[in-house]
Amino acid sequence: RTEFALKEIMSSGGTEDDIPQAERKTVTDFCYLLDKSKQLFNGLRDLPQYGQKQWQSYFGRTFDVYTKLWKFQQQHRQVLDNRYGLKRWQIGEIASKIGQLYYHYYLRTSETSYLNEAFSFYSAIRQRSYYSQVNKEDRPELVVKKLRYYARFIVVCLLLNKMDVVKDLVKELSDEIEDYTHRFNTEDQVEWNLVLQEVAAFIEADPVMVLNDDNTIVITSNRLSETGAPMLEQGMIVGQLALADALIIGNCNNQVKFSELTIDMFRMLQALEREPMNLASQMNKPGMQESTEKPARRENPHKYLLYKPTFSQLYTFLAASFKELPANSVLLIYLSATGVFPSGRSDSEGPYDFGGVLTNSNRDIINGDAIHKRNQSYKEMHCLHPGDLYPFTRKPLFIIVDSSNSVAYKNFTNLFGQPLVCLLSPTAYPKALQDQSQRGSLFTLFLNNPLMAFLFVSGLSSMRRGLWEKCQDYLRKINRDIAQLLTHSRSIDQSFLQFFGDEFLRLLLTRFIFCSATMRMHKIFRETRNYPESYPQLPRDETVENPHLQKHILELASILDVRNVFLENTLDDY
Repeated sequence: RTEFALKEIMSSGGTEDDIPQAERKTVTDFCYLLDKSKQLFNGLRDLPQYGQKQWQSYFGRTFDVYTKLWKFQQQHRQVLDNRYGLKRWQIGEIASKIGQLYYHYYLRTSETSYLNEAFSFYSAIRQRSYYSQVNKEDRPELVVKKLRYYARFIVVCLLLNKMDVVKDLVKELSDEIEDYTHRFNTEDQVEWNLVLQEVAAFIEADPVMVLNDDNTIVITSNRLSETGAPMLEQGMIVGQLALADALIIGNCNNQVKFSELTIDMFRMLQALEREPMNLASQMNKPGMQESTEKPARRENPHKYLLYKPTFSQLYTFLAASFKELPANSVLLIYLSATGVFPSGRSDSEGPYDFGGVLTNSNRDIINGDAIHKRNQSYKEMHCLHPGDLYPFTRKPLFIIVDSSNSVAYKNFTNLFGQPLVCLLSPTAYPKALQDQSQRGSLFTLFLNNPLMAFLFVSGLSSMRRGLWEKCQDYLRKINRDIAQLLTHSRSIDQSFLQFFGDEFLRLLLTRFIFCSATMRMHKIFRETRNYPESYPQLPRDETVENPHLQKHILELASILDVRNVFLENTLDDY
């Protein structure tokens, strides 16, 4: 590379001797750092995807080299322009790689602050027009680099809820794709147009718009804020377990997705994260925090995002999470997937006889519907049965199943006496509720953004900001009351209380009860299969059918002027 750069200079009329020694060294050093950075970056692909420790030192070395490379090109820009012929798109490539590093560090650590760092590098590329000259070069592979940069930037903006930036980026990407396909007549036009369609559907997935007075859309964040989870009050006896690890698994047919995130996975991952902080004041680069320094607050639980995993992939990640789970910690498994029902009648009622959920679609799926195997003596290969999770109940396990066959997980057995809870979605929704499954599950929406879900089942599609904030305040009051109902219950299973000490799990449990109570009071949710269930069962009269909670839900409906949607004398209807 260095020789090539110097030969270029000689061919343009100079000789190698014309180049001062110091400048020649600058070019040599730059080429070394560039090669080393590419080598390390490519090596990231070979690191195991699971396990939290093996990759950290390698990431640290990669960040070191990229930090040096970035500073080096800033300090020696003029020499590199003159002697190496450094182009702006090459600077853009370095910035883009640093953005990718921060994004992958976020994926590995679940620390949302790294998303801000990725965003700042991706933004700089756009603001400084690093890729603007690419279109003048007759090299389609360079344009593809630019398109990929846009797609990656969009993912980071979606995760940071910067929807206004996403819309601008989508428009720019659309123009770039049009120009690219017009100029190069390439075969990947269909793929790039699909990227545009996917992100457009993702942006439109929320069923309710919150509007300012000037009708601009308010972007709501659903990560855990300081006031998000109901506080533990004096006298509440709860466990000290902490959520440490989560597997978020998505395989819902026809559901909106972008990159390898379905809308359900996207919503659930945000429900397991705190609001991002700006990292700049805290540390220079990932992995560099001294172990003696304690972070100011508890970290986010570590997450694995698994889109359509095969059974062997899923079990490998599960085993890795289980192995690395610290003492007094909880493993959460979230399944958003197509139901697999048992075929024929079975003489036994074991943990493999009720079906489960399909984590990896194969040719057995017809029109996105649940599968009934033709050969009834065999079970579906990629179906995750309740029995498959039994080995992992040796440690505290919190399971959420959002599926048309979620009830398969009602037939769980707690073999090892460890805390174990399964929150199970309705298996069907009322026909009167227009089918929204493509835009994500209603059950998961309740766990991620309960007010938006409440508005949707109430038939509202938009709302003024002031009223939204008033309702959010009221919902916080409801959550506090639900927390009291749970902790004061005399007959509740202890597993619920053992999980209740963790902020994330506390919020999920209170939202689950709010969701269940809302659906039980709603006029069109009349069948048993329309209601969420749980293992172990909750005492209904003390939780989901508690008159005090029902009164609160009617009050929330009154604030929104939708009381007519709900049953007034709910207890009389059972």
